[in-house]
Amino acid sequence: MLKIAFRSEFVHPVREGHRFPMLKYELIPLQLKYQGLAVEENFFSPALASFETCCLVHDPDYVRSLFDLTLDAKIVRRIGFPLSQSLIDRERYILDGTIQAARYAIEYGVAFSVAGGTHHAGYDFGEGFCLMNDQATAAGYLLQHKLATRILIIDLDVHQGNGTADIFAGRQEVYTFSMHGEKNYPFIKQKSHLDIGLAETVTDVEYLRILDDNLTALFLDFAPDFVFYQAGVDILATDKLGRLNLKPETCSRRDELVLGTCQRFGIPVQVSMGGGYSPQIKDIVDAHCQTFNIAINLYNL
Repeated sequence: MLKIAFRSEFVHPVREGHRFPMLKYELIPLQLKYQGLAVEENFFSPALASFETCCLVHDPDYVRSLFDLTLDAKIVRRIGFPLSQSLIDRERYILDGTIQAARYAIEYGVAFSVAGGTHHAGYDFGEGFCLMNDQATAAGYLLQHKLATRILIIDLDVHQGNGTADIFAGRQEVYTFSMHGEKNYPFIKQKSHLDIGLAETVTDVEYLRILDDNLTALFLDFAPDFVFYQAGVDILATDKLGRLNLKPETCSRRDELVLGTCQRFGIPVQVSMGGGYSPQIKDIVDAHCQTFNIAINLYNL
């Protein structure tokens, strides 16, 4: 069964300059229903993640300062959003949505969150519009509850998953793989277990070859028993922040490679949407909905 985390709080009008990234969270469910890919029963509503849950991979002092709205002004600027109770609640809903989706993925093979992919949040900091790291937290939850022992995080957003790398540095039970624009944000990179920095001149053929070669090796060498997939669509040529020149077909083929590899090896996968900043909202929503469509076809959902 197809299971998708969504709450109206995901659509949070933080700032007019980021209207499209927020609007997509409202439009994706509508488009999935319009295309006949999902019905109301496919969506589930997450709860507020508890303080203890938020501390699974984050510094308790940092989390407390978020909950109390007392975060240092320098970190607030680093995040890029003015703190508010609704913003903290939104992040807590996202964390719980990804945790629940991970549990559904164990049951059904794959599950989604309409939001998430907050990979710039590290152990004791937020950054790049990310306050807490949803997939890292969900990985911590699976480990704590002995639902997984070897977790692979595949991050194919155009921006490096620096926060995820920070959280799991030196950890052997979680393997972080980030393939991103080498000269794009963040300009000071953290060290993932495997980083592949792409030149802005990378071609569609090169991109898919590099990904395919590394996916196969990772699944054979690391042998994960759970996968988190950060499926940002800011790799598109239309994206105003991505600076790559990749076609929508390449983005779709990327998703086929990741989800198909998970299915072939029999490894459950949770998918968070990640970034997407094309000026035309249709380009963003279509690319994200194609990720759902590929999973539905592969897993016969």
